[in-house]
Amino acid sequence: MDKLRAMTLLVATAESGSFSATGRRLGMSTASVSRRVSELEAHLGVTLIHRSTRALTLSEAGETYVAQARAILAQVAQAEAGASALQDAPQGVLRVHSRTMFGLSVLTEAQPGFADQHPNLTVELHLSEHPARLREDGFDLDFRATRPAEAGIAMRQLIESRRVLVAAPSYLVRTRALRGPTDLTEQDCLVYWLGSDPPFWRFRKDGVDEDVAITPAFSSNNGQVLLDAARRGLGIALLDDYTVAQDVRAGRLVRLLPGYRITNTSFDTGIYAVWLQTPQVPAKVRLYLDYLATHLQDRPGLPAPKGAPT
Repeated sequence: MDKLRAMTLLVATAESGSFSATGRRLGMSTASVSRRVSELEAHLGVTLIHRSTRALTLSEAGETYVAQARAILAQVAQAEAGASALQDAPQGVLRVHSRTMFGLSVLTEAQPGFADQHPNLTVELHLSEHPARLREDGFDLDFRATRPAEAGIAMRQLIESRRVLVAAPSYLVRTRALRGPTDLTEQDCLVYWLGSDPPFWRFRKDGVDEDVAITPAFSSNNGQVLLDAARRGLGIALLDDYTVAQDVRAGRLVRLLPGYRITNTSFDTGIYAVWLQTPQVPAKVRLYLDYLATHLQDRPGLPAPKGAPT
């Protein structure tokens, strides 16, 4: 039984004085209104309306219940009005979880502009290398590097990304030139730690894949650590293009083997925004994602190397 609907019909009947008048007002049959009120009475175990051939009158219990129902319905209407206001001008806290590198390189960069546009909406950003449990951990939004597989969530792909090899000029001047993937066996490689399996980097060119086993000179489970190590000239790192674009443009890092697509997991990489599925996208989530999409369009990407496909 829909209790709020039954309350609405009871209050309307108390005001109109008849089931037929309530039905005409709300677009229902007289029998439907009468049945809903009877179901409410049966649920409560009391008579709310005394029925006669001439008129309907509230019982003592009915008068008390209608007064309380009016207050409840008013609170519901107030809550709906508040929700509508938030839909137009969201406020409060947006709890966001993200992979560390995307959070550091993109979300923190975008935050000042978003805060200027939406000063009443506070972003609470959490970073880690593992997907968030949205419902259990209370996050409104999670940014992941792989397409989500679980049920009950919605997603939006913000960007497609590629992983690229980079090294600092200070490293390149003291090592042999890198002419092809197999030359990496003679290089200092900075490797993202994925577990106990031996690491490999996969190269694709002209539709042909080649796996190269990598012996790490240094490894970490944090992309920011690997980026810092590459900047310091400790070796060659495989990182997402959006995390190194500014360093490559500034000359702090050099892109290597640009004619290859490269990965340590899958070539299907990108950033996916994930949230709990609802009939409508929550306003604060929608505004945040729309702002990020615009920000990413305006953000300089990785420069294309001259004379080589990317």
